[in-house]
Amino acid sequence: EWMDLLLRSIGLEASLLSPRLKMLYLARLIPLVENNYNFVEFGPRGTGKSYVYREISPYAILVSGGEVTVPSLFVSHIGRGRIGLVGLWDVVAFDEVAGLTRLANPQAINMLKDYMESGSFSRGREEITALAALVFIGNINLDVETALRTSHLFTPFPSEMQDLAFLDRFHAYLPGWEMPKMSSSLLTSHFGLVVDYLAEVFRELRRLSFADAIDKHFELGDALNKRDEKAVRKTVSGFLKLLHPDGNWTKEEVREYLAYALEFRRRIKEQLRRMGGVEYWNTALSYKDKETGEEIFVPIPEQGEAAVISPDPLPPGAVFTVGWDVESRRYALFRVEVALMKGSGYVVTGAVGSGMREAVRTAYDYLRSNLHRFAIDRSLDDLQAHFQVVNLMQAKEGSQTASAFFVALFSALVNKPVRAATVVLGEITVQGGVLPVRELAECVQLARENGARRVLVPIANAKDIPQIPSEILAGLDLAFYADPKECLLKALQE
Repeated sequence: EWMDLLLRSIGLEASLLSPRLKMLYLARLIPLVENNYNFVEFGPRGTGKSYVYREISPYAILVSGGEVTVPSLFVSHIGRGRIGLVGLWDVVAFDEVAGLTRLANPQAINMLKDYMESGSFSRGREEITALAALVFIGNINLDVETALRTSHLFTPFPSEMQDLAFLDRFHAYLPGWEMPKMSSSLLTSHFGLVVDYLAEVFRELRRLSFADAIDKHFELGDALNKRDEKAVRKTVSGFLKLLHPDGNWTKEEVREYLAYALEFRRRIKEQLRRMGGVEYWNTALSYKDKETGEEIFVPIPEQGEAAVISPDPLPPGAVFTVGWDVESRRYALFRVEVALMKGSGYVVTGAVGSGMREAVRTAYDYLRSNLHRFAIDRSLDDLQAHFQVVNLMQAKEGSQTASAFFVALFSALVNKPVRAATVVLGEITVQGGVLPVRELAECVQLARENGARRVLVPIANAKDIPQIPSEILAGLDLAFYADPKECLLKALQE
């Protein structure tokens, strides 16, 4: 079979690989056959991420991240201006992206963005076109489940390069964590094509384009924008060049490649949603079968983990909330737990910054001075409240959370649980005022994608509801409150 011959030609024993692994290994070859293809693969060490670009083609160059500068990549300003790597090679692969410190500045990132979008860059007044594909390789030190629950899958990049517009220009993100560690058992003893010959074939295939191959049988879903569509078409074209260089393929073969292309692109969009919020909310990439009219949504395998917020009720004294982390400039999900014991005052444990400590003090002081308003026969005078903050997303801080601390404390005091899958948003003041949350859409989206079914929102945020896409609100119960007592009535189980 042609696919097995290709894999054996790059040194792998195809009979030991699952159909999915075969496709993932072949995806590493797409930059060799597709012009201006922007590709990223992060995964564990020792899975052969850099092997293809170092050994298979003399037209690809693997460079260490720390050695790359803007002049060496694009054009030198010395003398007449010598053209850089993108004008000399078919593929420029960056090994160990964490070391790309010389490109981690606004000028370099802007040049990369321009080149990755248009395939050209400026030298003075002159616009220079190049065809090199860019490949970024790096190591993920966290397991994928932890990375997805606490941050995103672009963490190997230097923080300056975690620019949303830059990351959005990648055409495919290969899940390197699915690749097995390279070992002698994976290497083939069968014959394959001579690598020098294969490299020349790959180079000739760069002249072709099968980007319109999907149009005969399929159309792309409404969630794909122009950049998504370009990425998907280039990936499908790459697979077709590798597996059907004669130009003959079936509808089902194109369907398979289209599904992989949508998965690779959706992986990028999912991370952008985590990093950029509502701007990238619609990640449900799909395609439609023109013959049957059926629309197929393509999932990504690593999204299958259970939601952080369980549909089952929490014990009394526990509640979920969303807070603003000033240091990382993002919203994060927290679980607040309160236990009461003999003593006085309160203590706070967990990853708690100054903003969250102020929220705890406000909630405690308000409830202690206003217990008579809530018609309960318990007092805080002889009890010590133990607040624990469970940091679910490795955030440094969580401001705008006093309402949640108030609800958790009252829930523990009356031994009544908060309603299942509920997230409490907002801030109360020491005199019982209710402050709106900033960027409500971001908070609601984060709660929704982590399993919330009900979100309590300050009434002052009602004006912000039209800014939230209807798809996020679907199946979500928003309950508004104007004062702390109403917050309690709507948060606690009856």
